[in-house]
Amino acid sequence: MRLGPLIPCELFGRVQISPVQRVIEIDSASNTRRPVPVTASGDVIISADALATIQSQMVIVIACMDEDVQVIEGVLSGIPHDCLVIIVSNSSRSPVDNYGAEVALLEEFCAVTQRAAMIIHQKDPEAAEAFRQAGMPELVSSSGTIHPGKGEAMIIGMALAALTKRKYIGYVDADNFVPGSVNEYCRVFAAGLYAAKSPRAMVRISWNSKPKVRDGRLCFDKRGRSSIVVNEWFNKLLNEYTDDPNSELIVTGNAGEHAMTLELGLKLRLAGGFAIEPYELLNILEQYGKSTSKPSPAATMLPAKAGVPMTAQATPVGPPVPSLARSDSGIVQVLQIETRNPHFHDSSKGEGHVRRMQMQGLNVLYHSPLTPKALRAELAKFMEDQEDLLSGERPPCAQIYPPVGNLDFGVFFDLLTSNSTSFRQFLPESMPMEASLISRL
Repeated sequence: MRLGPLIPCELFGRVQISPVQRVIEIDSASNTRRPVPVTASGDVIISADALATIQSQMVIVIACMDEDVQVIEGVLSGIPHDCLVIIVSNSSRSPVDNYGAEVALLEEFCAVTQRAAMIIHQKDPEAAEAFRQAGMPELVSSSGTIHPGKGEAMIIGMALAALTKRKYIGYVDADNFVPGSVNEYCRVFAAGLYAAKSPRAMVRISWNSKPKVRDGRLCFDKRGRSSIVVNEWFNKLLNEYTDDPNSELIVTGNAGEHAMTLELGLKLRLAGGFAIEPYELLNILEQYGKSTSKPSPAATMLPAKAGVPMTAQATPVGPPVPSLARSDSGIVQVLQIETRNPHFHDSSKGEGHVRRMQMQGLNVLYHSPLTPKALRAELAKFMEDQEDLLSGERPPCAQIYPPVGNLDFGVFFDLLTSNSTSFRQFLPESMPMEASLISRL
């Protein structure tokens, strides 16, 4: 894969947020034909072997709820073979057992393709008890099951991914109609994580377009309805910390497709519901956004605005670096990469679904300790004008969970494997029948 240049980026304390890179070639020349991984123009080339190395250490989590099994099958078909698939389902069990259909689909898919995968149901009470006893009772509702919500499903996926001892985790939405776009997303995950120099890195997808049908014509919108709003307010927040009042650095505030090193993911606090994607970025800034050490020579400190911490901005890059070798400088890297494939997905969930996504993203921005008082008031006024809030009403607080890395994974493994009735593992024939994809950490 060939990515465009990684241009100078903003540095917020120890957080390096890169402007959007573009996919230049989905499949580029091998290293044997082009041995320099960074070209004179700054393009980054990642060989097929390098992509495969990352994919063999990557877990792809699919959170689903009552999607058509044929659509889910298409998503599975797009995930590279060496990635380990985890499906976390909140689908109905009665009167129609949609979860049973998903289990049967995954079992058949793994048998045909000879690959490994796991599946679990979000309302599994035994899984909830495993989380409760392992140190995350906040995840469990009063009914004894895990809270519903996309964020909660992604937390379950991350806990299972940690038990696999793989190094990377990626998330792909279950309602994607184009297997080719899923495949590109996973390749971009691997390319970005390979190119990242820090062991604490995140790759967020900026899809090429999100097509909609209007007046019988297919329109290739560049931004989603919720993304436009959340990105705008995210950038208003970041602009409070820079001297550029018109920066539009963040374009992936609601990125459902994203990946990260588990070293980073297990340290993050995560939000419930649709707030999880914007809150990941916020929590990275909250945890790492204040520099605790002297900046590198490549960064120049900027004077902070009144009442906000100091920030740094990288100086223009010099000659291309000769390698992509990692170095633990304490930096957290956030890469935003624009894909080539359009993002066709289920858009029949209605305006209410879009407004809920937007509202939950804005709620976490409002309540973040990084948000200055004046900006918080401006955001509340916007939400009132949108009729999401009554006059003078405060936005509700999102459910924020402790880091998954705080779990007692030994307790979690023992209870899950002993008691869960919905958790299933599917293994290729090359693995012994008694083998397991997860182990007690």
